[in-house]
Amino acid sequence: MKRVTSLLAAAALLALAAPCSARATDLFSARSLRPTPVLNDDTIIVRLPNQAVMTLYVKNKAQLRQLQNYKLDSLMTVLNGYISQAEAAGKNSSSGEVTTEFYPAKDHPGAGVPEQIRITVRNEDAQGKPQKPTAERVDVTLGRVGNIRVEENKDEHGNGHVSIHIDNDGKKEVDRDSLRLARRQREANRSSQSAFGMDLGLNALVNKSNYSSGQPIDLRPFGSRYVSLYWRYAQRLGSKGSPMYLLLGPEFSFNNFMLDNDTRFVSNTSLVSGQPNYTTVERVGYNLEKSKLAMSSVNLPVMLQANLRDKEYHKTFRLAAGGFVGYRLGTHTKLKYDQDGDTRKDKDRGSYNLEDFQYGLQGSIGFRKVDLFAKYHLNQLFKDNRGPQAQSLSFGVSFFGID
Repeated sequence: MKRVTSLLAAAALLALAAPCSARATDLFSARSLRPTPVLNDDTIIVRLPNQAVMTLYVKNKAQLRQLQNYKLDSLMTVLNGYISQAEAAGKNSSSGEVTTEFYPAKDHPGAGVPEQIRITVRNEDAQGKPQKPTAERVDVTLGRVGNIRVEENKDEHGNGHVSIHIDNDGKKEVDRDSLRLARRQREANRSSQSAFGMDLGLNALVNKSNYSSGQPIDLRPFGSRYVSLYWRYAQRLGSKGSPMYLLLGPEFSFNNFMLDNDTRFVSNTSLVSGQPNYTTVERVGYNLEKSKLAMSSVNLPVMLQANLRDKEYHKTFRLAAGGFVGYRLGTHTKLKYDQDGDTRKDKDRGSYNLEDFQYGLQGSIGFRKVDLFAKYHLNQLFKDNRGPQAQSLSFGVSFFGID
């Protein structure tokens, strides 16, 4: 009975998909021929010209109508090929029963075929004697519509019959794993995608050197925070399945440099006529609860990314590297301290001689759902001969962004 289940199952699905004509009564009858009654199910008996009989159990007519949304006529060839593969796998197995799963929607995207087909092959007969592998059961998952289960059985006389159960009673029978897999595959195969994201981290100053006067720049590590909000566009480089992407998109970043040791940034006027003012770090004569320099800027990063996934299309490892250019939007300093029992907050806006144009290197590394970033400014924080020399380094964790 090789492939009898596949041919009968395909014929049944074709019968379900095709509209009934005036001669349908020759093939369908409401006789009580099913071997085991199933509560709350309607019975449809299908008699084919080759004397084969199929018993279909359905909850209601709505299930039959929903099946018309699928191109079930194409399932005959697909199902026959899958059963051939399942029977071949059964020959190589020492187990008496082998179950193989196939995903037609993955192999034929957009063809209107079922999400999943599960085929059970039996290598032994009822007495436990080896026999030629034959497909005994076929399960077809039709996405959100429901499931079709096809079973081949034999009576005491050796006569075979096929029972077909159709069920969409809730979503319990729908194989959610296959739906998630198809969704992840669809997302992974897109040539481009975009998303909003956020970076949270800390700032540090490297390659520091003092101006001709003033105190050294010492930052509070956990007070010098970095925040970036961005929109990122990813374009695949190469053919379908390539892990390489070009990343670009605007971002708004906010750098906070929190000073330590009761110091503050001071914009001084040059004592020499015609010379520009300059910025120094000065110590104050009282305790400062907070002393920071805040800078906002708009940047445009451009990076190359390698985005690797496993065979289930879960993201595994990501590595991106590139550069950025930007422009400073605004700067201010903020002091917080106690004076005569009262809390004072002083805020002063100005350029503080910071560089307007920003540029540097940027990269990120990720494993599964965790992404880390780093950004290094190649430009000096302050303009030449207008303040302490130092370069900014930001690092931290990325949230959201492109999957």
